Amino acid sequence: MEHLYSVLEILLPFSWIKYDFMKNAFLAVLLLAPLFSLIGTMVVENKLAFFSDALGHSALTGIAAGMLLGIAETTLATVLFAIIFAWLLNMIRRTRAAAGDTVISVFSSTAVALGLVLLSSRGAFAKYSTYLIGDILTIRPQEVGMLFAVFLAVILLYLAGYNRLLAMTVNMSLARTRHIPVRLLESIFIIVIAITVTVSIKWIGILLINSLLILPAAAGRNLAHNMKEYHLWALFFALASGISGLILSYYCGFATGPAIVLVGAAFFFLTHLVKNKSRR
Repeated sequence: MEHLYSVLEILLPFSWIKYDFMKNAFLAVLLLAPLFSLIGTMVVENKLAFFSDALGHSALTGIAAGMLLGIAETTLATVLFAIIFAWLLNMIRRTRAAAGDTVISVFSSTAVALGLVLLSSRGAFAKYSTYLIGDILTIRPQEVGMLFAVFLAVILLYLAGYNRLLAMTVNMSLARTRHIPVRLLESIFIIVIAITVTVSIKWIGILLINSLLILPAAAGRNLAHNMKEYHLWALFFALASGISGLILSYYCGFATGPAIVLVGAAFFFLTHLVKNKSRR
């Protein structure tokens, strides 16, 4: 990492880059932004925004379950629980026994309540309350490495299945007629969302994680005329929000996660105005 730190100091001759915690946070933003922008576009197009929010809320129960089972590594516990949670939620959602948003709301509220009950009963809630907001400035070099591994895996999966995922997004029935394994791909995509969300929870926060998925994609959708532009705009807004929020938090003393979200929200409202103005 020392060589990478040296390169960053040469490329970015600013006072904030001198600190190792800012270097680590900057590298994390460069990895998280492409992940969230790519996944976010598919989440928005498939109307899964509420679903990804429920996954974020399940993190508390994952931590509590890990604690009960003696799993010391909270990230591992939350990822394993989120995968199970996402699979069950998607299975029940497919049965159409109730409206999709109703099922998701039931799962989300149950997961939050169960996590709070289990953690508070053991006096551990105060220890894990930081997961509600997160702090990207606390990310360690080894965690940046883990994030890079997740980044590579998701990008490779995304590139391999992009055309099929796009077909599913445009028209699910058409995708089936083309012999695309819709259920399998949907399950894989759901698991990818679960892993990405839960791996990032520690640094972004349960309350903010869904905002980082949705805002860049929503802002990009306001300006894009095709799917290529959509992905590029979403990537731009994700990177711009992440880097601007990180720098603002350093100079103004804000919490980093909320600062990133507020910048992303500003981009969305600006692009919404531009979109409405161009229609007139």
